[in-house]
Amino acid sequence: MQLSLSKIKEPIDQELTEFQKKFRQSMKSSVPLLDRITYYIVKTKGKQMRPMFVFFSAKMAGGITADTHTGAALIELLHTASLVHDDVVDDSMKRRGFFSINALWKNKIAVLVGDYLLAKGLLLSIDGNVNLLKIMSNAVRDMSEGELLQIEKARLLDIDESVYFDIIRQKTASLISAACAVGVASATDNEATVEKAKQLGEQLGIAFQMQDDLFDLGNDNIGKPKGIDIKEKKLTLPIIYALKNTDKKKRRQIKNIIKRHHNNKQKVAEVIDFIHSSGGIDYTKKIMNEYQERANEILFSFPDNVGRRGLQQLIEYTTQRKK
Repeated sequence: MQLSLSKIKEPIDQELTEFQKKFRQSMKSSVPLLDRITYYIVKTKGKQMRPMFVFFSAKMAGGITADTHTGAALIELLHTASLVHDDVVDDSMKRRGFFSINALWKNKIAVLVGDYLLAKGLLLSIDGNVNLLKIMSNAVRDMSEGELLQIEKARLLDIDESVYFDIIRQKTASLISAACAVGVASATDNEATVEKAKQLGEQLGIAFQMQDDLFDLGNDNIGKPKGIDIKEKKLTLPIIYALKNTDKKKRRQIKNIIKRHHNNKQKVAEVIDFIHSSGGIDYTKKIMNEYQERANEILFSFPDNVGRRGLQQLIEYTTQRKK
């Protein structure tokens, strides 16, 4: 039976409570409009799993320090900024069941809020360990490159497996990788250990994104398909596999639907049925489990302690979560 997220985070409950205060404080502004928006962001926050990766990684590598708290706030500021900007790019009106910033305050303000959060993160990072700034700067670069690569390829529907993994490694895995690396870097100066944590987070981040891809297409364990990726003309691994393993005529037909009929619910449902019948779901589960196993292999090379056990449970939760 899978543990709940609230049960998993019990060993770091005190640290997470302190983090909440520091995170809210780090977003405060003297501009009333901005302060209202950042308050709304905090009120509608998600699971905040990335700070959990930071704290468990630090515990695993030697112990939680002041830099760990700085790193956790930095990670969440960057993640929040990226979500605000993503909603503008994707023209999304909802985020975690609440109205997005751009839906309530329009794109111009949303972009400026995202920029503000990035700036606050930079200011926070220079007050602490300089290695944290380096790790986070690399993550920001990778996330931007991954998003642009996905936009470029979506226009042509020209994505194979290698390109797909390049995109999710940069766009999604880079931030989880940074969270693990920041946690370890806050507890030790050993560069090899920090690099190992970075690789752990990357393998996990790739598995995390594949699970999100499966959510969008639905199955018996995950629930009703949404087809958002198809509507946004994003080729994820289940679609890529299905297209690769069909004849040219069917491939042209499915690509034509994605390109020209992606807003037609019946046509999108047709693509989802095709993916299921072509083995795209099962194939993606198989590859996702391989990445989970790689993450665990790296994890088990660290000392057995409360931090490692917490990360092990988070890895399991990440690939088996229901939403």
